[in-house]
Amino acid sequence: MFVFTRRSLIAGAAGLLAAGLLPLAAATRAAARTTVQFISPSEAAAGARSGQWKLLDVRPVPPLDYISGHLPGAVHLSEQAFRGPNGKLPYQIWGQVELANLLSKAGISNNDKVLVYSDGVNVLGASLVAYILAKSGVPTVAVLDGGFSAYKAAGAATTKEYPKYRFGSFKPTTVPGLAITLSELLPLVGKPNVVIVDPRPKSMFEGTDQTFIRNGHIPGAINITWQSVTEANNPDEALKNPHKIKSVEELRKLFVSRGVTPEKTVIVSCSTGREASLQYLILKHVLKYPNVRIYEGSWTEYSATQNPVQTGPGGSPAAAK
Repeated sequence: MFVFTRRSLIAGAAGLLAAGLLPLAAATRAAARTTVQFISPSEAAAGARSGQWKLLDVRPVPPLDYISGHLPGAVHLSEQAFRGPNGKLPYQIWGQVELANLLSKAGISNNDKVLVYSDGVNVLGASLVAYILAKSGVPTVAVLDGGFSAYKAAGAATTKEYPKYRFGSFKPTTVPGLAITLSELLPLVGKPNVVIVDPRPKSMFEGTDQTFIRNGHIPGAINITWQSVTEANNPDEALKNPHKIKSVEELRKLFVSRGVTPEKTVIVSCSTGREASLQYLILKHVLKYPNVRIYEGSWTEYSATQNPVQTGPGGSPAAAK
């Protein structure tokens, strides 16, 4: 089990403060709010039996996977329910009021412990929801490492019964200092103590994929694909699982080898914030980097602006246009 402690949270907030990215009052509040854990199937099964966790099955709709079997007590709330249009951009995380209403309907209140799980490549959905819960002030959040497939493979109990529960009472709130806006990001581009990590596929990062209005990446960003932090490409077929993260040692080695080191301010940006959420959680809550932010608008927002865009393999922002 990987745990981000209160002491580490305080250190992280202090680092953001030192970097000029977080006001003092906000740093204090952010430090006290939440921990995020990646837990094993056996720990998830024990948590489900204990009744001390609220369980969210966030596998995408349609909900037939959930209907065919899920963790006992789990409520199905698809990852897709957490985002939508905001009047200028598509598929953005809902605001405080909408999220509070959504979580209340799923039986969650502000002080609950929440376990999130999905399966397969949808680890990104699980990490996104975990990030949203942390941002919403849920004090203890867990992600099932390995996903539902690993849980079943471990022989843990599943059910087809739908849980009966009372609605929660979730009060709208947002923990400051987790996300970074475009206006906050732009002055940091190219700074020597700032590194931007982009976990999108190589073709999208380099701009050969023509999905967006403008294509490429934020100048100076480095491409570390989300699959590289998981067992998605493990050469041993028996161990291949895109929902299971690599060991702490492997993860630390990967990021340090690419220049993503703990003393820097790290900003993670992808297409819509979904891919970025996994590496955000790993850097902040597993490797315990003190200064990590997520750019929620990501390339969906950035590509719609006239700010500089870089194509090709990345690196120095000098080649931006």
